[in-house]
Amino acid sequence: MKRIFIQVLAVLVISNISIAQNDEFSEELFEGYSEFKEKEITKRRIKHKDVISLLEKLMSDEDIKFQKVGESIKGRSLNLISLGTGKTDVFLWSQMHGDESTATMAIFDILNFFKSDEFEDEKRIMLKELKIHFLPMLNPDGAEKFTRRNALGIDVNRDALRLQSPEAKTLKRIRDSLDADFGFNLHDQSKYYNAERTEKPATISFLAPAYNYEKEINEVRGNAMKIIVGMNKVLQKYAPGQVGRYNDDFEPRAFGDNIQKWGTSTILIESGGYPNDPEKQEIRKLNFVSILAALNAIATESYKNEEISEYENIPNNDRMLFDLKLTGLHYEMDGEDFVLDIGINRSETDLEGNSDFYYSGRIADQGDLSTSYGYEEVDASGLKLEMGEIYPETINSKRELDDLDPVNLLKEGYAYLHVSSEMMDKKHSNYPLNMVSEDFTLEKDLQPGTGANFFLYKDGEVKYAIINGFLSNLEEPHEDIKNTIIYN
Repeated sequence: MKRIFIQVLAVLVISNISIAQNDEFSEELFEGYSEFKEKEITKRRIKHKDVISLLEKLMSDEDIKFQKVGESIKGRSLNLISLGTGKTDVFLWSQMHGDESTATMAIFDILNFFKSDEFEDEKRIMLKELKIHFLPMLNPDGAEKFTRRNALGIDVNRDALRLQSPEAKTLKRIRDSLDADFGFNLHDQSKYYNAERTEKPATISFLAPAYNYEKEINEVRGNAMKIIVGMNKVLQKYAPGQVGRYNDDFEPRAFGDNIQKWGTSTILIESGGYPNDPEKQEIRKLNFVSILAALNAIATESYKNEEISEYENIPNNDRMLFDLKLTGLHYEMDGEDFVLDIGINRSETDLEGNSDFYYSGRIADQGDLSTSYGYEEVDASGLKLEMGEIYPETINSKRELDDLDPVNLLKEGYAYLHVSSEMMDKKHSNYPLNMVSEDFTLEKDLQPGTGANFFLYKDGEVKYAIINGFLSNLEEPHEDIKNTIIYN
């Protein structure tokens, strides 16, 4: 009995040491991230040629193996990068949806980590115990247009059974050939998800996908849950309260659910929103740190000491966030005064070439929004809403435009300028008022789905301008309006 007690105690001590070492490892990764960040990637809209360029830079490293393992419908290569000599296979794939690129960026940061001279002890253990395989940008045709679906117009993540797309066939074949022990299914989610019943965005959401409708937990799924528990502990240090748990309803056509069923412990990572991080560079960093912490936990087997019950303590995803929430404003209609909350979202519209975008701000909801939250929130109690008006004179040249004082125009309640056709060759502008044609019809009613262009008055004077969904405090004016719309 005494011998058993000593053995158990020894295991607990070793386990606690491993967990403590992993904590220290993740802290040092976070602090030293800039050394590993791939400098050639700074924005989300990356394309296949960018991935190939980065892979070519890595090909000189004899410890990293490269294979072309397939092609997309349009003939773009699908590539597998492998390193390590261990018995445990870990397979990570990204950008199954072409507009979900955060983890693709992080993969190249991770590859830089393994190429570096830092963290030699941790790397030696990981590369000795693991074989790590990356398949970045599984859907390069979708990435080319920064769209979810592939060139066939289907969702690759709903093609795990029929396997009609070459991308899906490649993913299935590689998973089967590796017979991977662990899999990381790397995605992005809407920035409007929050951790349930909190104002915190679900910056990272996890899921150990169900492998049947009953959502049973076997050893394979249980191990995925344990990995997630450890990753959550890491992320709570850097994004406290900003981790969610994705819906685990079984989807029989999805790859994550099936790969779990096929025997690979599968961890879904969804990268959501983070304040003032439109290009997801902070979230990229969180991917880098948490994935490497997970790889280290697998290599040292410290994940086995995590409690599955803690997985259930991660809050569910909810979708109750707006870009801008205005609370308690007054709105007059047909002679009556009403108190409303307004939630505004700013969608992205891609420019030609799908390498950049502009914003289009619209009212997403209005009424009692007391159960919702905003990345930016304003208590508009006592403020009166008035819709924006059109400046009465037509602007015919840039010189005439430069002669105007936009702040004064906003203070007078103008949200739009009539401009000549020669000034309407684009769809957006950096000028802080929208531009419209002579036959433009002004929106007079406040309704969900309409453009967010109005003013909030206090004691008869404009306090806030909301132009294209952006809030500008006219008592302290500065460049808050990222872009406006040119309405042809």
